[in-house]
Amino acid sequence: MCSKYSFVLFFLCMAMSVSAQLKDGESWTGTWATAAEFTGPGDMPASSLSNRSLRQVVHVSIGGEVLRVQFSNEFSREPVEIKSVYIADAADSCNIDVRSARFLTFGGRKNVTIAPGEALFSDALKYQLKPLQRLSITINYGAVTPVNATSHRGSRTTSYIISGTSKPKTSFAGGEKVDHWYNAVAIDVATTSAPSGIAVLGNSITDGRGSTTNLQNRWTDFLAEALGGTVPVLNLGIGGNCVVEGGLSEPALKRFDRDILGQRGVKTLVIFEGVNDIGGSKNRVEQKTEKLIEAYKTLIAKAREKGLKVYLGTITPFKKSFYYDHFREASRQTVNDWIRTTDLIDGVIDFDKAVMDKADNKMLKEEYSDDWLHLNPKGYEVMGRFAADVLR
Repeated sequence: MCSKYSFVLFFLCMAMSVSAQLKDGESWTGTWATAAEFTGPGDMPASSLSNRSLRQVVHVSIGGEVLRVQFSNEFSREPVEIKSVYIADAADSCNIDVRSARFLTFGGRKNVTIAPGEALFSDALKYQLKPLQRLSITINYGAVTPVNATSHRGSRTTSYIISGTSKPKTSFAGGEKVDHWYNAVAIDVATTSAPSGIAVLGNSITDGRGSTTNLQNRWTDFLAEALGGTVPVLNLGIGGNCVVEGGLSEPALKRFDRDILGQRGVKTLVIFEGVNDIGGSKNRVEQKTEKLIEAYKTLIAKAREKGLKVYLGTITPFKKSFYYDHFREASRQTVNDWIRTTDLIDGVIDFDKAVMDKADNKMLKEEYSDDWLHLNPKGYEVMGRFAADVLR
C-alpha cells in the first residue's frame, strides 16, 4: 500500500492506480471472458504459482474508459493469495507498454485472498482500453496458492511465469512459458448503452483449436473484428466440452448459469456445441441425439427467461476425422435439420454450409482444416465473418 507518511510514495501509487466509480446511467458490460475450469496436473506450471509472477495476455472486443477484472478460484480447494495485480497494454511477446501500467485494487487494497470456490471483481479503474487491443494482466502471487488452480486450458496465448514479485519494468524474458490462463476470467467496461453483448457457448472449435498461438485468430476474434470492435463478443468455449454429459470440464448444461447467464451486458446467445456429444456417443447415437436436442431446448428456455436472443450454430462436418462413421453422420444431420427448422430460436448461423466441401457435404473444405474436425485460421475467418453477417 502507499505510505500515508510519504508524499512521494503516495504520488507514485496514485499515478499507477486511479480508482473510479460508475456514473449514473452506466452499467457493466463484458469485453472479454473465458470459461473457468479445474486444472489437472498436466496443465499446472512446472513450478507452483506460489511466490511467483504470472503475465498473461487477452484480446478484448470493445473499449472503454473504466474497467474491472474478475478473478476466479471457483475450482480450487485452497485459497489463492494475490499480492498485487497490474494491467498494461501488451507489446511483443512477454513485454508491455510500461507507461500504460496500472495496479488494480480490491476494496482499496492491492492485495487480496480469494477463498476456495469463490470469485471476485477488482475495484473499478480508469484505463484507456482500446477496442480489439491486447491487454496484459500480471498477477503477483503470495505464498499460498492452490495445488490445482482455477484456469482456462485453451488460452491460445502464451503466459509467462518468473520467480518473485514483479513490477511493471521487470523483465519476463527467460521465464517459464505455458499456454494457459490462470484465475483471470473476465473484463468488464462501463457503458451507457443497452445490453448488446454476444456470448458464445462452445467447444474446442470456439475455443480456437487449430488457430495460431498468440495471433488471436479464433472465429470469435474474427467476429469481433468484423463487427468493428463496437459489439462485445465473449468466447465461452472449452476444448473437449460436451453439452449433455461426459467430455472435458463441466458440460454445458451444468456450466450455463455461470458461464453464460453470469456475464454482464449480454443480449445475444450463440450456442455452437454438440459435436463432442455426437462423437463420443459410441453405441448410443440415437439416444444421444435426442438428449442433445432436449438439452438445446433447456438452454434456450433458460436464456429466454433472461430476455436473451438465441442463435444456434449448425454442427460442422467431420468426415475423415476420428469421430466419423455413418451413424454419427446421421446424428449430425438430424441435429442440424432440427436447428434449421425449430421455431424456438431467433436465428440460425449455418456454419455447416459455410465451411463444407461442396463436392462432399459430409466433409470440411480441405483448405479450411488441418485435421478434418477443427478449423484452421482461414476457416475460422470464414466462420467469423459469416457469423457477423447473420448477427449484425
